[in-house]
Amino acid sequence: MGVPAPEACGGAGGDYLMYAAVAEELGRVSGAIGLSYVAHTSLGLMPIVKFGTEAQKEEWARPLARGEEMGAWALTEPSSGSDASDMDTVAEKDGDEYVINGTKQFITNANVANSVLVKAVTDAEAGYGGISTFIVDPEQDGFEVVEVWDKMGLNASPTCEIKLDNVRVPEDRLLGEEGDGWDQTKATLDGGRISIAALSTGLAQGAFEAARDYSTDREQFGSPISKFDAVRDMVVDMDRKIERARLLTQKAATMYDEGGDVTRMSALAKLDASEAAREVAEDAVQVHGGYGYTTDFAPQRFYRDAKLMEIGEGTSEIQHLVIGRELGL
Repeated sequence: MGVPAPEACGGAGGDYLMYAAVAEELGRVSGAIGLSYVAHTSLGLMPIVKFGTEAQKEEWARPLARGEEMGAWALTEPSSGSDASDMDTVAEKDGDEYVINGTKQFITNANVANSVLVKAVTDAEAGYGGISTFIVDPEQDGFEVVEVWDKMGLNASPTCEIKLDNVRVPEDRLLGEEGDGWDQTKATLDGGRISIAALSTGLAQGAFEAARDYSTDREQFGSPISKFDAVRDMVVDMDRKIERARLLTQKAATMYDEGGDVTRMSALAKLDASEAAREVAEDAVQVHGGYGYTTDFAPQRFYRDAKLMEIGEGTSEIQHLVIGRELGL
């Protein structure tokens, strides 16, 4: 649960390349478990490790890194969607506390989290520079999970709407300084895109393995269907897409570990791997034929789970926008 967190914070002291490998392997078996894992690690834990005080790391990061508690991150709002900076949640200073009011939407792990990093506006006139981050305890008065969504896939991973009604947070729960929230968000999303790229690669790998195994076992006209050009070519293309996605993901993770600018590469990895996951899972359903459309076989689950990868952590359309900006377009 704390693979990329330093040992001083209770983590394993690993790097993002190691973390990506873990996320991929979880996704190969369960996209839902993998999603809750990466949301906990890259969104709930690592911002505290990177931007928190020593006291915040000890109190909040350590139990997350040790797997004793679960973390969450609350950015998206009902009206914001892809424009995450369009934020109505506000935090007003009152003495030595902040009072937070607002609603957050599509928050992974919110109903099982022990801490939630909440983005809120502290200066409405400052634009991006007026957004701050707060460590919120869900047990506090005024914090309410008002919806746990039924979803197309990833059903073992809770996705919630939360309401904050006069939630009072001590000033020592401000992460960094007032106005640091948007820069923290951009840095966090670079790592988050790598997380989704790794998880997507794992989903694709799981779907591929199911299709490959089925195609060698299933016989038609006296031969395994893998011997038919149409099926063989489909499975070969799956393998090609997965290797491409994995290499992009590992390159992005390596650059992240080296401290370089990974905005373009993480967006490339996330875009390519998420679309590969959906394409590979869809083809895995096709290889299985009628059985692929039943819940007795895994491809339909990989297919449903993979679609979220093209939406969460920035849609494919937003990744094109990010990459275009990085190319100066």
